[in-house]
Amino acid sequence: MKMSFLAGLAGVYILAAAFTASGSESPESAAASAELVENYCTTCHNDALEIGNFSLEQVDLTRPADHAAALEKVVLKLRSGMMPPQGMPRPDASELHRFILDIETGIDDAAKAHPNPGRPILHRLNRSEYADAIRDLLGITIETEKLLPPDDMSQGYDNMSDVLTVSPTLLESYINAAGKISRLVVGDSGASPIVETYPVPLKVSQLHYVEGTPFGTRGGLAVTHNFPADGDYVIRSSLYFRSLGPLFGDNKPAEGEQLEVAVNGERIALFDINRKMKVSEILKTEPTPIKSGPQTISASFIQRAEGPVQDFVMPFDQSTADLTTGNVKGLTGLPHLRNIGIDGPYDVTGVSETPSRARIFTCRPTEADEETDEDELSCAREILLGLARRAFRRPVTSEDIVNIMALFASGRDGADFDAGIRTAVQAILADPEFIFRFERIPDDIPPGTNYPVTDLELASRLSFFLWSSGPDDELITVASEGKLREPQILEAQTRRLLQDPRAFSLATNFASHWLHLQNLRDIQPDIFLYPDWDYNLTKSMRQETLLFFDSIVRENRNILDLLTADYTFVDQRLAHHYEVPSALGNRFRRVSIEDDTRRGLLGHASILTLTSLSNRTSPVIRGAWVMSVLLGTPPPKPPANVPPLEENEHGERVLSVRERLEEHRKNPACAACHNIMDPIGYSLENFDPIGAWRTKDSGFDIDPSGTFFDGTAVAGPSDLRKYLLDNETLFRLNFTRQLLMYAMGRIIQHYDMPAVRAIAKEANAQDDRFSSYVLGIVRSTPFQMRRIARSGVVADATKLQ
Repeated sequence: MKMSFLAGLAGVYILAAAFTASGSESPESAAASAELVENYCTTCHNDALEIGNFSLEQVDLTRPADHAAALEKVVLKLRSGMMPPQGMPRPDASELHRFILDIETGIDDAAKAHPNPGRPILHRLNRSEYADAIRDLLGITIETEKLLPPDDMSQGYDNMSDVLTVSPTLLESYINAAGKISRLVVGDSGASPIVETYPVPLKVSQLHYVEGTPFGTRGGLAVTHNFPADGDYVIRSSLYFRSLGPLFGDNKPAEGEQLEVAVNGERIALFDINRKMKVSEILKTEPTPIKSGPQTISASFIQRAEGPVQDFVMPFDQSTADLTTGNVKGLTGLPHLRNIGIDGPYDVTGVSETPSRARIFTCRPTEADEETDEDELSCAREILLGLARRAFRRPVTSEDIVNIMALFASGRDGADFDAGIRTAVQAILADPEFIFRFERIPDDIPPGTNYPVTDLELASRLSFFLWSSGPDDELITVASEGKLREPQILEAQTRRLLQDPRAFSLATNFASHWLHLQNLRDIQPDIFLYPDWDYNLTKSMRQETLLFFDSIVRENRNILDLLTADYTFVDQRLAHHYEVPSALGNRFRRVSIEDDTRRGLLGHASILTLTSLSNRTSPVIRGAWVMSVLLGTPPPKPPANVPPLEENEHGERVLSVRERLEEHRKNPACAACHNIMDPIGYSLENFDPIGAWRTKDSGFDIDPSGTFFDGTAVAGPSDLRKYLLDNETLFRLNFTRQLLMYAMGRIIQHYDMPAVRAIAKEANAQDDRFSSYVLGIVRSTPFQMRRIARSGVVADATKLQ
């Protein structure tokens, strides 16, 4: 195989340490660089033509740091081999080595002398951070989707401070959420009856056992519901019906079907399913006494026999026709649960002890104490100041104490002790000190100056980076003592947080967004072309990738294992999809991968599915994903009015995806981009649109071969993986840039690239272990410092950010 052009550049990163410039090039180097730019670059990138809206004509190569924004783009294009374009003269590798080294060294050395740590704007907790902070503070799991509007995204992430804006509606949502959460965690003996509904999406198969339901059942739903008080509750259930009225699954097998409703696994009702049931019919239990706090409520069908091989229930909102027939291609349907409704409380008898109450009520006034204001106030102060310390992520002030105790007194007036605590908890959760991560500007520091964030602010940066939640008591204590910035203590705390189960948020919040796994929720494969798909499979795909990434974190593995690992995690559903033996049940377990084509992320069905269309694979999308997500070198944007790829039509000769793309590429306007993306996608063509292995497409043998834009020949997933490893420098730099962007919660700018290169270089010397990247970020200038904006910037008027 031809040696990759990019592989030749991999040595550039290692050699860079040998250069010791001071922000400018020597006259000889500058002259050589200028000659290279004139010979190979300014033919297109000049002031007259500005191909790609980019000109190098005014760039002074003797002062690369003064033109860092433009030259960082140049370096990336050269490292990726995308410039000069195909068909144009190229300098030899040694010239490019020297040019890239000179540029990067000049920029990096200038950054050492004059670092720019950037300046994230006011950071609001997003929904994930809010939920995790509530969990750690109050011991309750909440569904923020029901409480707060969705967050906007920037650069693929939902924790970017530039889009975490605030509106009156959003603030009202936070206030309402605080009220509801405070009632749940403290309890509410005066709670009024309401109905809360939990739907089962139509695209979820209900043919097999569901986690949380009693054994011996199939389908249905299990939810953990937080009950506000002890009392009687009615559990309501409804079933899916066909569009014309009859019950879904109303054919013969539906006779004898029964729905079991259970509380914490104990049956409270069993309903016989009647073929003649109407849409308006609701299955309701008798009022059942249930204690306050989190309880598991389930409704599921008694497992009589194995159901149909495929489940053809499909969502109305994602299909153009109603396919909820219950009897497709001779396959018989079974009844499906539509939702669970929890109605209550009625006849409230009080509030039982719950995990949240045990965490909140660290003391309890006796009945005698309640007659003595001082004793009761002392207990309230102990409870509320402990909560406020963790909620505000800092020691409480005298002003905090006055305000919080005033709120306690307001809620206590005319009510009981718990009511006063509940009022104060609601106020703490609605306080800006909880909802926002303030970083205050010190007095008397001139504009444009760098300064270190405080230890307490550093503690919040660290905990939200690794846990998506606020610092715990130990971290707050260390920071309050002014010790966190000490190198040994900072490293020890960082490693402690990484070893905590809460670090799983790096998978759910960082990796999920970096890899675009959130797009899986919008994927709807054609059920008739790919009948093995259902939403259960999609959920298993996503969980596999999250567990895989988490194993890289927990085991402190080399990040290149993301590409090469010979293991993965599967449950029975996914094991069947991969044809992996010996995996039964819903529990995920680690399995070895014998097939080289399945190794690493490139073999994950989650990635292969989200980069496909509903009815076919898309080499273009897959190629663009590899370039953008793994290498950080997104392909050029397509020109305007590009014709779409022609699809197979009924009655015409069927063409493979590759044949249709080759026809598409005959258009000169399309060829330039497709020559870059398509060969990468072709190498993954043996994976169908839901990630299953195949050898034919539209009846034709699949041809996964191709030649990358740098001349590298590939013929399948293993070759693509080798290509990525040959260009590991790009992968490592991109991984560092993505992780730093997530850690900072702001978009990475050109002035951050020296830090990115320094972190990646140091981590590479530490065998590319995951912790070495995290520690490099935590020690970096952008993470530990910030810059005051220059005078005239309106945002500085608040003196908060």
